Amino acid sequence: MTTSIRGDVKDISLAARGKDRIEWAAKEMPVLRLLRERFAKDLPLKGVRMSGCLHITSETANLAITLKAGGADLVLCASNPLSTQDDVAAALVSEYGIPTYAIKGEDEQTYYRHINTVLDHKPNMTMDDGCDLVSTIHTTRTELIADIIGGMEETTTGVIRLKSMEKKSVLRFPVLAVNDSDTKHMFDNRYGTGQSSVDAIIRSTNILLAGRTFVVFGYGWCGRGVASRAHGMGANVIVTEVDPTRALEAMMDGYRVMPGIEAAALGDIFVTVTGNLHVINEQHLARMKEGALIANSGHFNDEINIPALEKLATGGKRRVRDFVDEYTYADGRHVHLLAEGRLVNLSAAEGHPASVMDMSFANQALGSEYMLAHAHELQPRVYTLPAELDKEIARLKLHAMGVRIDTLTPEQDAYQNSWESGT
Repeated sequence: MTTSIRGDVKDISLAARGKDRIEWAAKEMPVLRLLRERFAKDLPLKGVRMSGCLHITSETANLAITLKAGGADLVLCASNPLSTQDDVAAALVSEYGIPTYAIKGEDEQTYYRHINTVLDHKPNMTMDDGCDLVSTIHTTRTELIADIIGGMEETTTGVIRLKSMEKKSVLRFPVLAVNDSDTKHMFDNRYGTGQSSVDAIIRSTNILLAGRTFVVFGYGWCGRGVASRAHGMGANVIVTEVDPTRALEAMMDGYRVMPGIEAAALGDIFVTVTGNLHVINEQHLARMKEGALIANSGHFNDEINIPALEKLATGGKRRVRDFVDEYTYADGRHVHLLAEGRLVNLSAAEGHPASVMDMSFANQALGSEYMLAHAHELQPRVYTLPAELDKEIARLKLHAMGVRIDTLTPEQDAYQNSWESGT
């Protein structure tokens, strides 16, 4: 179903169900609710045109509603072709009046048409998950740059791309790396990615993890989370890394650590979470055992060399379950790719639980307010949200959970800020 003015969604009649899901998620997002109440009163984003390229989920919808309450003139599109919840997209258009251009399963042409449509909004501020919006502005929509105050970036992969742009002196406006806030990456990336990735693998395959060999490519915050959750369900976890410090940490956390080419012959399940290219390459694919499952929880599907997999699959490819494609090698082995190599947790499941996205999206909301207030001071660089705002989100979350903590006494505060005291 297409609405010519307010968005492009699969079926507007799904809106009522989408509204129920949005309201259900809101129950787990108390920090964002508190910010929404303040935003509605203070209108810190009044008159600001915002374009967002985000995963269109019930949690994102609550962020969008908060931004609109703060006065933002907001339009949205999807940041991944398979991550959209169609009923939520319909509800955003029909129930909340937020123009949304997102259809689960949209092809590449539609995906970039939607990006350009939200850029036709001529934004003053961008909100990205993967840097596709900012990248498009800097390549084919440069006429928009003069009106852009700044942007926010949600994910590790997007921050990597932005820092590359900064290093090469091509970034034309400041961007807040929301991903780098402690209350984002320490919780969203670790607990959110960990739980939702394992959830998606189980939903799409119905396999038992206990006793399986589970290989995690990358031991950043996302990799830590995936490894921890797989181990907790009884899997034997192997970690592959290129960073010696992270590899050492994985070893001391109790996991086996080895090169990916060795792990390829041992694993039953493989998950990539690196933000890099062809982490699982042809040489890995060629060594995999019968029935191996491959999934990706990094932002882009090029973490897995899918063309190489198709080349090896001389016996053909078939869809054996929703989100499970079976590739048959010449020797009869079968290797299974989940969710076409795209973000498995958002494609084959519902993405991160609302409780953890509460903090991530509180960072986005506060980030947009901060960017508007401080853009005149900021250069075309990648910035992190100030630590005091990060800590405030943590305080609000603890308060919502009914958890109280200690505070320093005046004596302790003075001691920590002195240099005279010694042994």
